[in-house]
Amino acid sequence: MPENIQPKTAEKPSPAAALSAPAKSNSQNSPEAVNKIRRRLLWTGIWGYLGVNLLMFLRYFFPRALFEPPTVFNAGYVSDYSLGVDQRFLQSERCWVVREPGRLFVIFAQCTHLGCTPDWEPSQNIFHCPCHGSEYDSEGVNFAGPAPRPMDRCHIILDPSNQIVVDTSQRYIQDPAAGTNQFNDAGAFISA
Repeated sequence: MPENIQPKTAEKPSPAAALSAPAKSNSQNSPEAVNKIRRRLLWTGIWGYLGVNLLMFLRYFFPRALFEPPTVFNAGYVSDYSLGVDQRFLQSERCWVVREPGRLFVIFAQCTHLGCTPDWEPSQNIFHCPCHGSEYDSEGVNFAGPAPRPMDRCHIILDPSNQIVVDTSQRYIQDPAAGTNQFNDAGAFISA
């Protein structure tokens, strides 16, 4: 049996469909649609700005506290130290305890040039800063390099039980350019 095969012809769109199709493509580009997008973008920006300001306002009520380690520490007894430089507090407190005949003092381990931590060289009996080559003697007094003055000394006292108490926040300086010498002030050393 032969089948009737009819060629398919393209259907012509109805006039109503032809009118609605261009209207759809024009509706996305119509001035009302563009204005609606602009308004939505503008309101999103305004609400975003106000939201960020609200968060900053609320952040004001939570303090920004720095939790730093205590600056006062107990360094033991005078009899715990022999003559010379002791490095047991270099890592934890950033200072050296120095005992000389008749006195004991604490040097804060910070180069006065740019703030690096110098190294103690026991073979040469000097402090040497690895950053720019400043050198200090065993008392922390500079003698070579770009350091402008000796290293600072920390406040040191004996408590009632004869233990050494060091406060690294209170420092004594010696600055020959300014005519300041606090190394012999009470609190810069203890008699040993």
